[in-house]
Amino acid sequence: MAAEALVQGGARVTVYDSMPSAGRKFLMAGRGGLNLTHSEPLPQFLARYREAAPKLTAAIDAFPPDALRAWSEALGEPTFVGSSGRVFPKAFKASPLLRAWLRRLDASGVRFAFRQRWMGWDGEGRLVFDAPGGAAAIAADATVLALGGASWPRLGSDGGWTAILADKGVAISPLRPANSGFTVDWSEIFRTRFEGQPLKGITLSFGARRARGEAMITSGGIEGGAIYAMSAELREAIAANGEAVLHVALRPDVHHGELVKRLSASRGKQSFSNFLRKAAQLSPVAVGLLQEATIGAGRSLSAMSAEQLAELINAVPIKLAGVAPIARAISSAGGISFDELDANFMIRKLPDVFAAGEMLDWEAPTGGYLLQASFATGGAAGRGALKRLRR
Repeated sequence: MAAEALVQGGARVTVYDSMPSAGRKFLMAGRGGLNLTHSEPLPQFLARYREAAPKLTAAIDAFPPDALRAWSEALGEPTFVGSSGRVFPKAFKASPLLRAWLRRLDASGVRFAFRQRWMGWDGEGRLVFDAPGGAAAIAADATVLALGGASWPRLGSDGGWTAILADKGVAISPLRPANSGFTVDWSEIFRTRFEGQPLKGITLSFGARRARGEAMITSGGIEGGAIYAMSAELREAIAANGEAVLHVALRPDVHHGELVKRLSASRGKQSFSNFLRKAAQLSPVAVGLLQEATIGAGRSLSAMSAEQLAELINAVPIKLAGVAPIARAISSAGGISFDELDANFMIRKLPDVFAAGEMLDWEAPTGGYLLQASFATGGAAGRGALKRLRR
């Protein structure tokens, strides 16, 4: 996006990429359908960025969700609004959009240089790259850094830039997992039987926060859309207290009294697990989660009253022991402090150097907010660099 803004303004632009091809993380983002942005009203949209919202507002106002949709359509990829309000290309994948975008950039004169890992600056202020043919030094009139956070490092964003900028005195908040899973000390029986099983139609709660959706049991914990929606609060609680207790409502749409009525029926010759599955319409993994919670508390499901069972079914406690590694997170929190940037996304301590995307200290939930802010800040940094070049 920065290259597009610059080349449209008449600048000569080269994109240096450490990977063998462009847009690898963009393609990963499209693996589940490429959620480009969200259709909700802009004030509600901006609130998703939490404390960083005031710092991102100008960039997103300049390139809002409707502009992103028009941009995609101009590349031959019209969009649609899903039932959740999320916006997707009608092709429902990233590759056609990326190919069309790269063709347009190429036609406009943008040059790409691959397998070029940025290592910092030399004594003359030139950009230094580690390349297949050896080190290369490039003199640039303006530089836009768009090096990502530290999630999915095999796709290029490994956070190695933090040391380079910190050495220049740039304040950087530590990179932390965002939209991530969490570790749970499952019993061996539960882990072996239910790894990879989804919990569907659940509601999660932590303090005053609620999230509806799905979660997935992993060998070492739990992840999924509903978990990601609460990851910031859970991460901070674990950092402060060493753990966090998440509660799961397995049948959030069934009134408590109705559950009690169903669970008060005679189970006859059924095993207790089968009775629970049929009476409360619980999946095997949901029953397993109930058993996991009671065994850990030294209790027995079969010894509980219908009232107690109904309460537990819609408030199953899961003790989160830690945050899953940042390499597996969808995105990352932390990065360059906004106080280090001017209104044009230039790093104040490094004149002519701009930064955008997940390098900056913001986070947002999944739902189109991550890509929207990356597109918008990329464009803003490109326009800022263009202003600098025209001085």
